[in-house]
Amino acid sequence: MKSNYSQIRAMLAITRGSLKAIFRSPSAVIFSIAFPMIFILVFGFIGSGGKVAVNVAFDPRSDTSNPVYASIRTIAGINVIKKTGVDLQEDLEKGRITALILIRKSGLENPPLMIDLTSSEAVNPQNLQVLKSILNAVIAGINQQTFNNIPTYAMINSNVQKIPGRIYRTIDFILPGQMGFSLLSAGVFGVAFLFFNLRQQLVLKRFYATPIKRGYIVLGEALSRVIFQMLTAVIIIGVGHFAFNFTLVHGFQTFFEIMLLSFISLILFMGFGFIVSSIAKNESTIPPCANLITLPQFLLAGTFFSIDAFPSWLQPICKIMPLTHFNIAMRNIAFEGASLASCWKEFGILGIWIVVVYIVAFKTFKWE
Repeated sequence: MKSNYSQIRAMLAITRGSLKAIFRSPSAVIFSIAFPMIFILVFGFIGSGGKVAVNVAFDPRSDTSNPVYASIRTIAGINVIKKTGVDLQEDLEKGRITALILIRKSGLENPPLMIDLTSSEAVNPQNLQVLKSILNAVIAGINQQTFNNIPTYAMINSNVQKIPGRIYRTIDFILPGQMGFSLLSAGVFGVAFLFFNLRQQLVLKRFYATPIKRGYIVLGEALSRVIFQMLTAVIIIGVGHFAFNFTLVHGFQTFFEIMLLSFISLILFMGFGFIVSSIAKNESTIPPCANLITLPQFLLAGTFFSIDAFPSWLQPICKIMPLTHFNIAMRNIAFEGASLASCWKEFGILGIWIVVVYIVAFKTFKWE
């Protein structure tokens, strides 16, 4: 008796064939594994440099009736965080705030003011040094303009109080960005070239001669991309963690949460690839179309440096991009120990992008 045709078995056969083709493709391996790994190795060997973002908060006990306080609040390079209590302590411990500033009267004639800094071991030492340089410049400017009769109006206490916190390394910032780079490149370029070539070479048309349904064809090809890219993610995280001490706060639980985040993001990025494959007129137009989607995100989504470094008018644009929210969520999960639930905002925005992108993909997708 003739057995029923299995759509699942046919889909898995397509997946196996496509997966073999991916592993044999030099470009897929280079963009998904080799290129991100080069950045991870370079920045991993550099040490504990990294992003420079000067976020500060004022101790509630600070004297606010002096020109030092007023000047600090107006400096464009310093972002004053308005938090108190437990929230402030948590941000300080996790390195989100470079230092807590206490401006107090010294009780002396010279200097009349003393500035105490409280920081965390999780703060990048480079950021703390930048903050000290800015404060010294502020004091020097005030001395020159107003208080010429005393050596200095204020002095920074050389003993910076440090509270316990995880050590922040360059790899903790760079690796999430490179993971996002890998996922976005594979999702957009990989899918776009794949389905364009399947149409051009009439492979999809040959599939029509078989009993397999169209949806299973797409699922089979997409599944191969997902499997390959998840293996790539495992390699990137493994090298980062074991070779360069990339922080996984809760061990395997954090790893699992990152994998789930990567899976959701990859589904979104593949949607962009479907759109590009459909609107491209020929193979030479795929790279320009794909770069319109990927290049702005590589540069503006916090892949290589913090979006805090951009002008204030550009930051809202950065925060619209889906890769920005992947980077934020992954860094929060990996280094700060945030749960998936606490990253609801990032997941929500990624979810909105998925809905919008796949509505467009379904309307533009071409079989022939």
